[in-house]
This record gives sequence, C-alpha cells and structure tokens, in this order.
Amino acid sequence: MNALLVKGNRITGWLGRRSIDILRISLGLVFLAFGILKFFPGASPAEALVIRTIDTLTLGVISGQSALLLTAVMECFIGITLVTGKLLRTGLLVLGFSLVGIMSPLVLFFGDLFPGTPTLEAQYVFKDIVLAAAGLVIAAKALAAAPLKRLSI
Repeated sequence: MNALLVKGNRITGWLGRRSIDILRISLGLVFLAFGILKFFPGASPAEALVIRTIDTLTLGVISGQSALLLTAVMECFIGITLVTGKLLRTGLLVLGFSLVGIMSPLVLFFGDLFPGTPTLEAQYVFKDIVLAAAGLVIAAKALAAAPLKRLSI
C-alpha cells in the first residue's frame, strides 16, 4: 500500500510540475491547427463566420480574404508562441486581443447562432470559452501571478 501511495505522490508531483506546460503546448497545437486551416480557402468550418465577424468589428475596413488571412496569421503566431514558449508574453497578448474577436459572435450574431438550437457555428464559438480559460491559466503562470499580500496600514 505504501508503494502505491509513493507512486501516487510521484505522479501528483510530476503533474504539478508539468501540467501547465502540457496545457500550453496543447492549446498552441489547437491554435496552430485552426490557423493553418484558414490559409486554405474552404478548409475552415469557421471561415464565413470569421470574415463576417472581422468585417463587422472593423466596420468594413478589413473584410473578405484579408480578414481570413489576418486571423490565420494571428492564430498561427499564437500557436507557435504557445508550443515553443518563445515570445510567450507577446503571444498571450495577441491571444487576449484575439479573444475579443473570437467571442464577439456570441454578442454580434446571437440570433443567427441560436435560432432555436445552437448551430454548428455556435458550437464552434462556444468551445472557445474553454480555450479562453486555458489561456488564463497559462497567462497566470507565464506572468508569474502571485496571490495578493495583505497590506499593513
């Protein structure tokens, strides 16, 4: 029984040391995969939604293939920084900025995404809530977030 407890503690220690790095790399691979798809017309199931969202958010300044290209480059950059750990703070800043665009269809096009039951596009946007939460966990470690200390007055 003690051997089992020792192994359990060893695994718990390993998870404590490595789990956020595993999350960072996994999230990076997801962003990289989604970004790469956007370089190939018709390959991304979110292509039309991306174009419509960027067009709306920029009041038509960035539209069509330019919007898709911008999104592809941003997602690939985020993915590369997360996978490699290089320029991580910059990648997290771009991720934070891009989350505005990623989540905005829930506000901008709610009626289209949820005409009764959630559409496939709605489900695509909804899963981004988990990606945002994962980004927050990674940012907390990368930015060396520490608990607030009590101030003496």
